Amino acid sequence: MNQTELTELTMLLKDKGLTVAFAESCTAGMLASEMVKAKGSSDVLIGSLVVYQPEAKKKLLGVKQATLDLYTAESQQVTNEMVMGLKKALDADISVATTGLAGEGGSENAEKPVGTMFVSILYDGKAEEFREVFEGNSLSIRKQLTDYVFEKLKGIVEEHYDR
Repeated sequence: MNQTELTELTMLLKDKGLTVAFAESCTAGMLASEMVKAKGSSDVLIGSLVVYQPEAKKKLLGVKQATLDLYTAESQQVTNEMVMGLKKALDADISVATTGLAGEGGSENAEKPVGTMFVSILYDGKAEEFREVFEGNSLSIRKQLTDYVFEKLKGIVEEHYDR
């Protein structure tokens, strides 16, 4: 998203009285870094936790070791636990968690190649899960995921919040 689109998203959130928080693994702070470029971001962005390593996911967000062992750090199940922990930690109206494989060396396999990303968005007592596969280098994959999250966030706000 460009700065104008981000500002439109931020104003949409602000107009509806909504706050947002991020738990970022593979995006490593990119969601928050991009959002603060938008006018009005200080009115809606509560914060972002960068939980790149499994230990940080466990300590800061309460992700269970059993979940990490069974599904790997790069999984929808872990992302779901991340978003629940984020809701407890920062209590934003909309909580967003991301994890995935931006490069080699993780849990990639034939069913989960490099570029596989997981997103969980918790809002208004509902949770939505997303899995997408992006192509390119690590930076390109993380940027594509960041734009993807902002688009999903915009869609959820437009569809579910009529305040």
